[in-house]
Amino acid sequence: MSGFAGRLYRGEANLPIVKRRNTWFVIAAVVVVLAIASVAIRGFNLGIDFRGGNEFQVPASVGTLPQAEDALDAELAELDTSEPLEVVSGQEVGGTTYLFRTAELTAEQTEAFKQGLAERLGIEQSAISDSRVSGAWGSQVTQRALLGLLVFMVLVTIYLVLRFEARMAIAAVAGLVLDLLLTAGIYSASGFEVTPSTIIGFLTILGFALYDVVVVFDKIQENTRGVTGGSSQTYGEAANLAVNQTLMRSINTSIVALLPVGGLLFIGAGLLGAGTLKDLGLVLFVGMGAAFFASIFFSSPLVTVLKEQEPKYKLHTQRVQAKRSSLAERDKAPKRSRTGASTTTSADEPAETEPAADAALAGTAPKAGARPVGKRQSGGGRGGRPGGGGRKRPSGAKRR
Repeated sequence: MSGFAGRLYRGEANLPIVKRRNTWFVIAAVVVVLAIASVAIRGFNLGIDFRGGNEFQVPASVGTLPQAEDALDAELAELDTSEPLEVVSGQEVGGTTYLFRTAELTAEQTEAFKQGLAERLGIEQSAISDSRVSGAWGSQVTQRALLGLLVFMVLVTIYLVLRFEARMAIAAVAGLVLDLLLTAGIYSASGFEVTPSTIIGFLTILGFALYDVVVVFDKIQENTRGVTGGSSQTYGEAANLAVNQTLMRSINTSIVALLPVGGLLFIGAGLLGAGTLKDLGLVLFVGMGAAFFASIFFSSPLVTVLKEQEPKYKLHTQRVQAKRSSLAERDKAPKRSRTGASTTTSADEPAETEPAADAALAGTAPKAGARPVGKRQSGGGRGGRPGGGGRKRPSGAKRR
């Protein structure tokens, strides 16, 4: 496998995720502001299990869902109550039943309502089923859900501190909180009803987000172990390499997890009308997608920022940058010839390229091991020796 996809799969894409941490922090801040604004303005559509009320199931054979809801509103308006009542929510369940939720009614009001609604819809009263949840019980459910979430966060923090360290635990918990806020904001904006399944979904996505961030942090811890012993890369660069190496794994895990959840949400709740699944499906779908963003693009850059504040990593970063600056200055410095003279030329003299200069020097300089070449005298003798090179005869000797 070649190209960008192959390098991404092998962890060699070298994407500047940690380097562009300010961009991810700005995106996270905007998401948090929008989520808080949605919760503050729209709030949550609390289900009957949290605020108390009555639940009525009506056969779908009475007509369309809006027609049945209008009949319930008209019947509620005729009840003798201190405040006007209306249908809080209505949905189709399984294609055969309509499920409506109203404010809390007394036993007498419930009986009168069922009798009048059966006459209005033209069905038997026994065809309408009902259940009632008190507001006190709903308050207890809310308190227990918040307590369970708090206990989960405390246990997760303790585990992360023991598994990694305090700064990594802070970054991981911050990513979990970001995941919760993003999911809560989208859930609030959608207007889906908050049910016990919603709370279960929140705890589920926290577990998924914890798994993802532990995988990434484990690789960061492995890559940064002993990083201060050398001067080749900073803590941030080692962490960015770890994020690239685990990026494809996180993508595959998220896709595999989102496919069945997407089927639960879009097919089960959307096409098949299983309305009881949409609250759980939405939480899981949004939360798992947000968990991928939080672990890769938020928690990992955040732990880099926190770790680089430690004195040893701060000094190490300065040492690496100083070494790189000195190497860059050395590369920019003018090169010198063998004699020590600078190779830079004046503006009037054309600069001689290094290969040409080396060729000229090679033609004039003696080779290693060569003898000096002397000047031959006229009438040279044998052997090429200077001054004739022959043996000198005594004066007066005759040649034979």
